Amino acid sequence: MIDKTNGSPSRRVLEGTTAFITGATSGIGRATAKYFAQHNIHLVLCGRRQERLDELSRDLGVHTKVHTLTFDVRDKAAVKKSVDSLPSDFSKIDILINNAGNAHGLDSIDKGSLDDWDDMLDINVKGLLYVSKTLLPQMIDRKEGHIINIGSIAGKEVYPKGNVYCASKYAVDAINQGMRMDLNSYGIRVGAVNPGLVETEFSNVRFKGNSKKADGIYKGFRPLKPEDIADIIYFVVSRPYHVNIADLLVMPTAQANSTIVKKNL
Repeated sequence: MIDKTNGSPSRRVLEGTTAFITGATSGIGRATAKYFAQHNIHLVLCGRRQERLDELSRDLGVHTKVHTLTFDVRDKAAVKKSVDSLPSDFSKIDILINNAGNAHGLDSIDKGSLDDWDDMLDINVKGLLYVSKTLLPQMIDRKEGHIINIGSIAGKEVYPKGNVYCASKYAVDAINQGMRMDLNSYGIRVGAVNPGLVETEFSNVRFKGNSKKADGIYKGFRPLKPEDIADIIYFVVSRPYHVNIADLLVMPTAQANSTIVKKNL
């Protein structure tokens, strides 16, 4: 793709490019899809909840071209089958947002659930790898593309009872670094956005539907919103092509690190 600007050397025009977003049905993925649609980036939206994908397609289809894929990133056969099914209008992926991820439980290592551990490692690590592996050949052939891996502050520092979730996000950090090295010769941009506390369905999933417990995480301070991260992701992908934001950590002002948050309760 020709590196065009909108009259300013500091921003790349992405109108008409195609972005592939995993975990698009909620939180950061959903907010990023909406933000991208406003800039007429064509969208391949992926998730497990068909009704939410259908709703997004209706809402965003008035702004840009949208195609949806329903699959679980843990299922490597389903990932390949879904990507292979893309119509020609959506087959050239310019931007990959590896956003699908989750946390299950907040237990000490001796009390952790094996099922929870499997879910976190399968989605956060293997899912990212399966999707990337399936889409990389076309980027390598074109010697162009941009991959954004959504990590976490949990991939930068371990916190009490974070054990396996933190391990999965440390893995994302390592994969992001290795991917950037391995794809350097092909001219593919690779970077990570690592949020701190963002108010999404994340905590509700972590606490398995216990809304009271989940809501308590965000009380007493102003957390980040999914739209904040979506704005940052757009900033990252819209830099001139010679600029690659390799690793970005973002927290709400009230948060100093994984365990220190200024709350007014």
